Amino acid sequence: MSSTLQRMLAAASFALICTVLPASAQETVRIRGTIESVDGDVYVVKNRDGAEMKVAMTGDKPLFVAIVKSTMADIKPGMFVGSTGMTQPDGSQKAIEVHIFPESMRGTGEGHYDWDLKPNTKMTNANVEQTVNGVEGPTLTVKYKDGEKKLQVTPETAVVTYVVGDKSDLKPGTKVFVGAGKKTANGTVETPRITYGKDGLTPPM
Repeated sequence: MSSTLQRMLAAASFALICTVLPASAQETVRIRGTIESVDGDVYVVKNRDGAEMKVAMTGDKPLFVAIVKSTMADIKPGMFVGSTGMTQPDGSQKAIEVHIFPESMRGTGEGHYDWDLKPNTKMTNANVEQTVNGVEGPTLTVKYKDGEKKLQVTPETAVVTYVVGDKSDLKPGTKVFVGAGKKTANGTVETPRITYGKDGLTPPM
């Protein structure tokens, strides 16, 4: 198999990376933290609450997905994006972050629901219908299968996208995000994929 085809298949597999599960799914855990040490396919990660967790990669071809910086200029109508935000009095969302999904990830976690990046945050994964520049910053109008939201983007909003990652990037100090790991009886979290910040970036979701 050519390296180009392998990368295309990896990109197609992105659709599995950030599938969002309801908070009530007790068999899954999310991890946001920093790699402390590496032992083969096992990573000791200090979670954001200070707890140390062992993360074990599973599957024949575990996925490593890098998050890199992007800009609002890269967001066009018709794209599929995700955003963590805070609900404003008018019902819009003040975006903490916006992540641009590759086309292969279109439809991933579509909708508007509770999220746990910060207290009282919501995740909105939807199609961009319109972008409007305003005095306080751009506003994205996005539509999902059950509704529509306006996302207010500020200078503090992190805008990122996904690229094919590499296991060699995962070293002590690397910031990682595990969206849906399974916690085993011995406390180890198993996952077939890790999302990480490239070049020191912290995955903002």
